[in-house]
Amino acid sequence: MPRTTTVESSGCPSLRALTFDILGLIKVVEAKGEQKEAPKVVEKWGEPDASRCVLAASLVDREFDPLLGVARKSGKIEVLSPVNGDVRASISIESQNHPGSADNSIVGLHLFKGERLGSSSRSCNLLTCTSKGQANMTYVKMSESLEDSGGESTQTTWNVCGSGSILCCKVDADESYALFGGKGVEVNIWDLSQCAKVWSAKSPAKNSLGIFTPTWFTSATFLCKDDHRKFVAGTNSHQVRLYDISAQRRPVVSFDFRETPIKAVAEDEDGHTIYIGNGSGDLASFDIRTGKLLGSFLGKCSGSIRSIVKHPELPVIASCGLDSYLRIWDVKSRQLLSAVFLKQHLNSVVFDSKFSTREAQVPPQQQDTDETLQTEEEEEKTVKRKKASKEHSGSKKLKTKKKSIRSKGDSNDIA
Repeated sequence: MPRTTTVESSGCPSLRALTFDILGLIKVVEAKGEQKEAPKVVEKWGEPDASRCVLAASLVDREFDPLLGVARKSGKIEVLSPVNGDVRASISIESQNHPGSADNSIVGLHLFKGERLGSSSRSCNLLTCTSKGQANMTYVKMSESLEDSGGESTQTTWNVCGSGSILCCKVDADESYALFGGKGVEVNIWDLSQCAKVWSAKSPAKNSLGIFTPTWFTSATFLCKDDHRKFVAGTNSHQVRLYDISAQRRPVVSFDFRETPIKAVAEDEDGHTIYIGNGSGDLASFDIRTGKLLGSFLGKCSGSIRSIVKHPELPVIASCGLDSYLRIWDVKSRQLLSAVFLKQHLNSVVFDSKFSTREAQVPPQQQDTDETLQTEEEEEKTVKRKKASKEHSGSKKLKTKKKSIRSKGDSNDIA
């Protein structure tokens, strides 16, 4: 008999996550972290529409003026506020060389950290990439109203591949380099400041049987925040590869994970732990330095995993996919903390780690107004209760008077 140990779950900590589904809905899931309370859907933005399916999302997670970028199936890119869901800017890529084509959908989106230009207007830079390899660096001016910021944008376009289709796109932490890869496209790294290719991978050698593995990358991520030279890529042939551009063009470490395509890869802050999800719903963590399996997460998902994200402050990860569940996992015990059913197939999930600080910083004027409103409501309630008690006592007195009059009349009749 194998030896098993049970670990009690401490419940889901206080967090806020935003999910994106195939009907274009953005759902906000929050957990208060009190008495093992399960996360709940607190807000839902948008109306269900298959043409507005969210293909990619990017969040600028900061305390003041956070931004959320969403790429939709219709070809539109929206910049929203992750606090209340208000649309700050909206642009379209239909004016490019492949207008509105279903075969040239957006596969990657990255929203750069923007700075305020003035009191009334703001700006943001975003990078998009389509499946045909058309990369787009767009500069958008935003203001408080959507009508003023709709047409003020400048674009820089270049092609990252000559053939094949792009399936994954990722920008490093310094936002200076980006990697692209896909079906028939080897992973290549571009310098975003010059829009020039700086490195391209080389296909692995044939195996002992002389079989060549076709190029088909499905997901990728940079390994370290302070080093863009190391990154991890997952393939359709259930392989996980570690590349080091300073060492060689072929993979430094390569290993297989189960027997279905790798669909999602996420990195940890320690720089050597990665989290992998595949098409059959398996989720596991690896030490990429040696390719050793650290452990599988307990509780199998019933559908393909499409997105994995690590919380920047808490020891938890979130996963979502085609089974319509948002799952929160503990990275230490690898146990399931909570699962939320969201009805539609999910494509992506992001963490809003600064929501607790924004909630704590409520303006004092607003607190005073809330307190005055509460006191006024309490006073009105007490006045209403006094009036109701007086009316009730008055009706009781009338009833007693009527009863006394009736009793006197009856006594006179008897006499």
